[in-house]
Amino acid sequence: MVRSTIIVRASDALPLAASVDDEETEQALQEHKQQSKLIFRRISPNSEPRCSIESGQYTLHYLIADNVVFLTIADKSYPRKLAFSYLDELSKEFATTYGPKIETVRKPYAFLGFDTFMSKTARLYRDTRTASAANSSGLDKLNGELQDVTRIMTKNMEELLWRGDSLDRMSHLSTSLRSESEKYRKAARNINFQAMLRQYAPLGAVALILIVFIYWRFW
Repeated sequence: MVRSTIIVRASDALPLAASVDDEETEQALQEHKQQSKLIFRRISPNSEPRCSIESGQYTLHYLIADNVVFLTIADKSYPRKLAFSYLDELSKEFATTYGPKIETVRKPYAFLGFDTFMSKTARLYRDTRTASAANSSGLDKLNGELQDVTRIMTKNMEELLWRGDSLDRMSHLSTSLRSESEKYRKAARNINFQAMLRQYAPLGAVALILIVFIYWRFW
């Protein structure tokens, strides 16, 4: 069953629209919605255009089309073919309705009115048997793209979180090492300067006294 949906702009992860979920759904999917934000931050021009990410009892499916990411959270048992059929319908309607405005909006959730279409479509896809019967013609049209759902990339959320955390920690560690290295270089220069002062300061002092004495004695 399709549980929740969010639409963001791929280039900057700006939320454009989202399903209006009840309080129970919000609480149940709180962690997974946070995970979806991580996914949006990870998306780049080289990301897979269609991907399923497994996380506990749910799977997060996303589709990228025309610089827009359509992501839905569905039960793990929900067929991927139906999930991507649902996302494909959303992407086509969204492009038709808001296409020219997508790149120009600046405020979050500028297209909240799209929830009406999402809610209506989600109801059709709520039950797998009803969805398959009601959308058989639509699924036939998608056969060319989705005839082999095993080709759609599947990832694991724990792996994604671990990799992202590792990359973040490696970046932080690299920055820290550079900072510490610079501190050590400065400290080494100071130590060398102080050592040089200790070594040559007595000689300099003696030389200065001699110069002053000679100057005073002969001039």
